[in-house]
Amino acid sequence: MSAPFRFPKFFVTNPSPCPYLPGKVERKVFTELNGRHSSELNEALGRIGFRRSQSVSYRPSCIDCSACVSVRVLAAEFTPTATQRKLLRRHADLDVSACKPWTTNEQYDLIRRYLSARHPGGGMAEMDESDFADMVEQTPVRTYIIEYREPSVDGTPGKLIGACLSDQQSDGLSMIYSFFEADNEDRPGLGNYIILDHIMRAADAGLPHVYLGYWVAGSKRMEYKVRFRPMERLTPGGWVRLKDEDVAESLKAAGVLGSPGGRKF
Repeated sequence: MSAPFRFPKFFVTNPSPCPYLPGKVERKVFTELNGRHSSELNEALGRIGFRRSQSVSYRPSCIDCSACVSVRVLAAEFTPTATQRKLLRRHADLDVSACKPWTTNEQYDLIRRYLSARHPGGGMAEMDESDFADMVEQTPVRTYIIEYREPSVDGTPGKLIGACLSDQQSDGLSMIYSFFEADNEDRPGLGNYIILDHIMRAADAGLPHVYLGYWVAGSKRMEYKVRFRPMERLTPGGWVRLKDEDVAESLKAAGVLGSPGGRKF
């Protein structure tokens, strides 16, 4: 019997400055997702720490650093904290819809405002309409744009204030990229709310996981991810539950904490 898909060819990028940890250099291993078994390959690679970008699956392969840790939320076990419950109530009036991965001018305008506010000078700062269309529409797997809008008025759709490019897999939802109105004082915490909404969606659909990508100890940009627990981290021995002491030890190793008990998570 033939194998369900041919073993993919992997490639390695040239070293470049790390976007998360100053002074570090990043390198990635990647492969193309193409053919009729792209979804199966993408899911198999996702379970060992790969992420999807368009029709490419990649993961860090840095020579002298292993700070990037794949994490996923255990959706069925998740119970929001008091702060997270408040956030859910605050944004409960939003109109949320799962759209096909086709781009709109409204989405592009939103991501431009988001990048300008949160990531000026970053790798995506010069994204144009064509780049954005490639990011969203070049997908060989089951992908949606989840839109978050202000409540409709007299049947007219409200303003788009958040969106997330998400893949639906057999074992969960994989959040590829989210963007939102970062400076909206009337809607604080939209990024965290989008994650909470995905966790609730996964639980309602009977999907066990929400993949959040990489947590990087010592990177303030990635600190928010460990607020959504219980979650698992990928280790050389497989997926294991992330504990407070694991977070503290990782931060201590990154030079963020003076001692493992110096901070509550």
